[in-house]
Amino acid sequence: MCKAMNRSFSNVLFGAFGGGDLTAVAKSAGNKTVREISAEDAAIQLAYAQLVIIVPGYGMAVSQAQHQVRELADEIEKRGGTVKFAIHPVAGRMPGHMNVLLAEANVPYDKLYDMDVINPEFERADVALVIGANDIVNPAARNDTSSPIHGMPILEVDKAKSVIVMKRSMNPGFAGIENELFYGERTSMLFGDAKASLTKLVSEVRHA
Repeated sequence: MCKAMNRSFSNVLFGAFGGGDLTAVAKSAGNKTVREISAEDAAIQLAYAQLVIIVPGYGMAVSQAQHQVRELADEIEKRGGTVKFAIHPVAGRMPGHMNVLLAEANVPYDKLYDMDVINPEFERADVALVIGANDIVNPAARNDTSSPIHGMPILEVDKAKSVIVMKRSMNPGFAGIENELFYGERTSMLFGDAKASLTKLVSEVRHA
């Protein structure tokens, strides 16, 4: 876990990267553009995508939305799309957290892909759907040498043709820093509780 985060054991246990200053985050977001998307429009993208890569994160765990994630994947595949799950080793609050939750929802193990295997796939993905993940998809880890998370291996979702991020708000993750992915040209934000939003997506994809 420490190797995956490029951090010491004590730092993982006892401290976040940044100070978690929500005021600073709000100020720095002032001159940036966030594109919000409706569940209806997100569903259209998902329904007609050939390859969707789903990135589960802590937000999925908190809302216990793993069963809705599986239902969404099933609906996409009924329409002829391919769905893959990108698993970061430290997504959630313990190693293997996402694997356990998805197994509970009967997501086939062969649909789960480790970071090193799935990263080359993002460039050909029509949609990357990020469900409550934050630091593990932050391009600053790759692009910004001044970032506290620089050098941490991430899932390179920003390389997908379209990125849909599901979050309750713009609040930062464990690292306490702003996520530049949220302001990317290819990124749209779907705000709300993960379970409620996914339930809506399932219904919309089913009837698209």
